[in-house]
Amino acid sequence: MEGATAALPLSVRVRPFIEVNERCAASHFTAAELNGLPQRRQNEGLEVYHLIRPEGAAHLARPYVIVHRMKLFEDEVLLVDGLPVTTPERTWLDMAEILSVDEIVAMGDSCVRVPRPELEGRDMPLCSIADLQRVIERHKGKRGLRKAKEAIELVRVGADSPQETLLRLALVRAGLPEPELNVPIISGNGVRHHEPDLSYRKYRIGIEYEGEHHGEEGQIARDIDRSERYAALGWTEVRISKRHMLNDAKPAVVKIRTALIQAGWRKGR
Repeated sequence: MEGATAALPLSVRVRPFIEVNERCAASHFTAAELNGLPQRRQNEGLEVYHLIRPEGAAHLARPYVIVHRMKLFEDEVLLVDGLPVTTPERTWLDMAEILSVDEIVAMGDSCVRVPRPELEGRDMPLCSIADLQRVIERHKGKRGLRKAKEAIELVRVGADSPQETLLRLALVRAGLPEPELNVPIISGNGVRHHEPDLSYRKYRIGIEYEGEHHGEEGQIARDIDRSERYAALGWTEVRISKRHMLNDAKPAVVKIRTALIQAGWRKGR
């Protein structure tokens, strides 16, 4: 029976716990999943649902439910599949209580990225950097606020995955230039080519993060075509995989630093 329940969409599983009181909304880990935001998986053995309950509301005690009693504004709740859920920006701020700064930056990047309509069915970001700043300013004294303020300075528009964000942060932390994110290569005749995940246009270096799907036969062929395009355009392609992200991404940093030095970059110049 438990397996059958787990197969149901999250919005269906959590709905009974919210409907017991109309002032509740899904929050924290639960809201992050419903909003499609990247996050670290919960450590609880059984699935636990997170709800937010405004200050002053009656106490709610239910098994498998963590209730967060805190200030909640009406415009910080939206409907997802008819279910009240904290907005992406409010969810981002709430998760600053739990996640590391780097993880909060990755979630912020996911909030503000411009989606690809052909793949995601929407063309607007979940929110803007200004929205993230506003939610910080209206919740003075909230837990996690210091981390949120540190993270928002590092949030950028353009990252398509948490791995791209973590790689960017590792490069900057190591003293390398901050790369651009998913900016198309424009050749000398004005033709627009593909978009590297991260790039240094000045040094003609494109960095591609390869997830597990890059081992598939069709993807291998596309990757070969991409590498040939890099060579034809006079660019250097640097391919990064999961193994390069171990040990705080030090192997990735070494590989990219080497490419930058070979292209003429020198620190402090």
